Order: sequence, then C-alpha cells, then structure tokens
Amino acid sequence: MAEHKRVPSRRRKLLRAAACGSVALVVLGAGAAGYAYLRLDGNIKSVDIDGRLGTSRPPTATDGSFNLLVLGSDSRAGGNADLAGGDTGGTARSDTAMVLHVNQDHSRADVVSIPRDTLVPRPECTDRQGRAVPAAKRAMFNSAYEAGGATCAVKTVEQLSGLRMDHYVEVDFAGFARLVDAVGGATVTTAVAIHDKDSGLDLQPGEHHLDGKQALAFVRTRHGVGDGSDLGRIELQKQMVRSLLKQAGGAGLMTNPVKLWSVGDTLTRSITTDSALASVNSLVGLAEQLKGIGPDQLGMVTLPVTAAPGDPDRVVELQPQADQLWAALKADRPVPEAVAATQPSNPAQATPTAPAKAPATAPAKAPTTAPARRG
Repeated sequence: MAEHKRVPSRRRKLLRAAACGSVALVVLGAGAAGYAYLRLDGNIKSVDIDGRLGTSRPPTATDGSFNLLVLGSDSRAGGNADLAGGDTGGTARSDTAMVLHVNQDHSRADVVSIPRDTLVPRPECTDRQGRAVPAAKRAMFNSAYEAGGATCAVKTVEQLSGLRMDHYVEVDFAGFARLVDAVGGATVTTAVAIHDKDSGLDLQPGEHHLDGKQALAFVRTRHGVGDGSDLGRIELQKQMVRSLLKQAGGAGLMTNPVKLWSVGDTLTRSITTDSALASVNSLVGLAEQLKGIGPDQLGMVTLPVTAAPGDPDRVVELQPQADQLWAALKADRPVPEAVAATQPSNPAQATPTAPAKAPATAPAKAPTTAPARRG
C-alpha cells in the first residue's frame, strides 16, 4: 500500500515540475520577444514630416493606392566616409531618389527614379536650424535635401509630381551595404567590363555575386561604364533593386528565425522613416501590403528628362511625357507607352557590337526598343 501511494505522489511532482517548466519557458519567451520588439523599435530613426508640412499638401488617395519616397543620402558622417570616400563639407544631398507607387489592390508597383541633376522649382523650406530657406525657380533636385532635409525633399517631390508621399524611407551608404550583406548579397550580370576608380568597382563581363561594399560601388558607378552620366547609373540602381528583391525572396526568412532577426535588426538600424512608419508594427504592416510584389510585378522607369537649355551638365523634365507619367500614377494607371519609349538602356547590359549571327538587325533600333521599355 505504501508503494501504491508513492506512485501518484511522484506523478504529481513530475507534472508540477513540467508545468513550472512550461510557464518558465513561456515567460522567458515572452521576455525575449518583448526585448526583441523594443530593440527593433528603438533602432528606427524618424522625421515628423506630416507635422512639419501641415495641410498644404496633395490629398491622400482614397482608392487604396499609396506612394512612398525612397532617398539614398550621400552623407559621409559616421561609417559612410570609409565606404564612400570624398567629402561633402559636413552636408548631405539625396544621391538617389525613387518614388514608389503601389496600385489600388497592392498587386503591382511602379518606381520612378528622379535624376539628381534635374533642375526643378524648389519650394520654400526650413533648414535643420529652423531658418527659412527661400524658394528657388531652378535648383538641382538633390539640393532640396541639403537645404531642408527629408521634409524639404518630400515637399519638393510633392510639388513636382502632384502626388502625396504617404511615407518616406531614407538609407545612407553604410546602411545600404549592411542591408545587402544581411540578405546574403546580390547577383548582377554585366555584358561589359566595369572599371571605376571613383567607386572602386572592378568587374569583368559575366555574372557576379556582390557583397555589401561591392553592391554599393555598383549603384554608385558612373564613370566606369557607359557615357558616365547619372542616367546610366540609375539603370544600374534599377538592376540592383531587382536583384535584391529576388535575393530577399529566396532567403527563406520566414523559416529561419535567426536570419529573420538579423535582417530585421539590420533594416531597422539602417533606415530613417517618417514618424507614422517608425515602428515594427508599421513596418510589418507595410511589408504585408507589399508581399505580393516581386521583380515581375515591379515596373521601373526614369523621369523623362532632356538636356537643360544652356547647361549640358543638367537636365529638365521632358514634356509632355513627364506630366503624362505623373498623371498616370495619380490616376493609378499604368506607365504610358510614351514614357517607356524615352527610357535609356542599361550601360552594363548594352553590348558594344551587334551579334555576328544577326547582321540584318538594324543597330540603331536596339537602344530605343526592348531595353528602353524594360527600364
């Protein structure tokens, strides 16, 4: 009988120990999750663009479509100087500017790259010290960020396009390199050799898997390929965006918690957003809206431009194509064919001579047909 009574007693002890262990695991798990959430939330830097711009802005779309401005800063602060070299005199400009328009049902997006050397009307802004910066009738687009930071850049894009920028995301050189490394690099293919002593890029023709530093050099390359223009560099940036989307899609983040944490931690440390987007919940919500958009659902074009009168080193909007582009996005319509026909070819993809097996092909048509439409 004594032994019979001890059996349930041991069982109760085992059950109690198991229950306590389960509770401890839940508590520890919740604590770790809470720490991770606070860590990621605390990483994000933000700018209160809505508060600073007030109500004098284009209206928010009511059909479910939305717009996001992505800027790449050329700041040399912190670790950026080691990666990028050079000196901006303690200031920064927007080295890259992309307007992302997501359509009504979030099944497709179009990206419009704005060349940094485009002469645009710059609105009156407020600088970082709170001083008024007067409006300018013709200013380089990238000077808006220098004049008044993210707020002035958003204000300039909204004035230029007539579109409300619902969100804003900024990344600097070091942040971009970290993000590329976090997702496992990026694969690019070039049909020509690229040797750029300014960016440090040195590639032979063929396929290359680039790490973060090399990817940064690739998207900054101007003089090592093509005609050395900013328009050619924008094409390389488009190629990199598609590569990163493909790489991130195949990284298995949802099945690898360690990888997911690494990418999330790197992402939140690498970006600056508008205040409405500056939380893990908001970023996850944005990711949910964009999850159905891959490389095949992403259209990429450059704002149609032409040489500025009297200044061959600057460009201005090409009309009426530029207005047609902005009007199409505002109405949530596809990019017009007239805009697609203006697109430059990717200098890394353009072969210097026509293939020997196709001598009958008219070489003059190549740069203005398929490569132009694909952007």
